[in-house]
Amino acid sequence: METNIQYDQAVARCQEIFIKKTKDYGTAWRVLRTISVVDQIFIKALRIRTIQSKKTQKVEDGIPSEFKGIANYAIIGLIQLSLNHPAVEEVPVEKVEALYKESVLFAKNTMLDKNHDYGEAWRDMSQESFADLILMKLLRIKQILHNDGQTLISEGIDANYVDILNYSIFALILIEEGKQ
Repeated sequence: METNIQYDQAVARCQEIFIKKTKDYGTAWRVLRTISVVDQIFIKALRIRTIQSKKTQKVEDGIPSEFKGIANYAIIGLIQLSLNHPAVEEVPVEKVEALYKESVLFAKNTMLDKNHDYGEAWRDMSQESFADLILMKLLRIKQILHNDGQTLISEGIDANYVDILNYSIFALILIEEGKQ
């Protein structure tokens, strides 16, 4: 199956969860600052790593569910950056859907450009590597925050969220293919 289609299908499953939760909870996530979004992703990535190491779990939600959560929190991070400041506010579901799609489009275009240059190397990567790379990207964001949001030659917070989102989608595609 073509990567474009697989990517869209994986994102659609994540988006369905995101929109349903938005309808249940509203946009309570709007209060989250960047470090809080990072910590939410961190918790999920560490849980994946723990399940991978122990080869067992006690909480029902499995690794695919955690990768979906990571993807959605990465999108929350991108939306928060685009809205420029965390706030206690309710955003209409229609606007949330538009912001979600805008963030996904940006990430997907980045993925397509990188796939062109890297030849879809991610298809030969392990699920463990995706979890580790996500954790590394989170540590990079924490360092950027420690540097007051400034980088000297490196990509910013948004680029790291995009990579986190794409690694999560890649993991979900490979899980769907039965390769993980």
